[in-house]
Order: sequence, then structure tokens, then C-alpha cells
Amino acid sequence: MDIFETTLPGHVVSTDVSRIQIDDLHDFLDQHSTWARGIPRETVGRAIAHSLNFGMYEDDDAARMVAFCRIVTDYATFGNLVDVFVAPDRRGRGLSKLLMSAVMAHPIVSGLRRFTLATNDAHSLYAKYGFTPLNSPETFMEIYRPGIYRT
Repeated sequence: MDIFETTLPGHVVSTDVSRIQIDDLHDFLDQHSTWARGIPRETVGRAIAHSLNFGMYEDDDAARMVAFCRIVTDYATFGNLVDVFVAPDRRGRGLSKLLMSAVMAHPIVSGLRRFTLATNDAHSLYAKYGFTPLNSPETFMEIYRPGIYRT
């Protein structure tokens, strides 16, 4: 898969996996997220290896990842947006909007038949990018194990 990069005001978003600071990502997911507390670092590494990843880096500190998300996808028909975060010290600056603009500009995303996500509190953000409640929620099922990393 080719590396996708886009320059935004003061930032660059890249799908280059070699730029992702897995230790920082693991720390955020393990210690600060509401959805992946306790996740093992090895699990984060496997998730990165099997996803389309988007890291956001500040222009003045290209090494520091300030936002991240990934898409679990078959690269053809389906994608699920997960692990979206902005570093706590960078929140409130519109970075989630910049990140989502980059995600939506990726050529794979524009060709997906179905693109999903789950959110507890950011419905208005994602609605700006075309996400709506499930068209047919009665057709969806899940196995959900929210405490799996704690056992």
C-alpha cells in the first residue's frame, strides 16, 4: 500500500507506519482511553500491522504524534474507524477535524461501500463527515467484550 500524506495547517497526516510511536499509542490506549484500558502492547502492534493507520504530526516536531486513528478494512468494500484520539495537551484546537478531513480524503475511503464507527460522545463531529446512525440497525449484530483486556 502506498503511503498517503497530506499537509494541513501546522501539521502533516501520514499513513506511514514507520512514523507511529507505538509506545505512545499504547500508553494512550492503555491508560487514557475509555475503550481499550489494559490493552497489551503486543495487541496494539498487531492492530497497527493489520490496519490503515493515520498519524498526525506537528510541522515543528515531526517526530511527535499528536493525533491518531486507524481503519480496520479490506481495502475494497468495508472499513471501521477505530482508536481515534488527540493528545490531551493538543485538544480543543480542531485537530480532530483536521484528522477526519485527511481520513476522508484518502482514496481507499472514498471507494468503501460501508464505513462505520462507534462513538459515545462525538456524534456531531462525525456527522460533519457524512456519518449517520445505522441505516438498518436491526441487521447488525455483535459480540462485545468490553473488559477483555482486564482478564
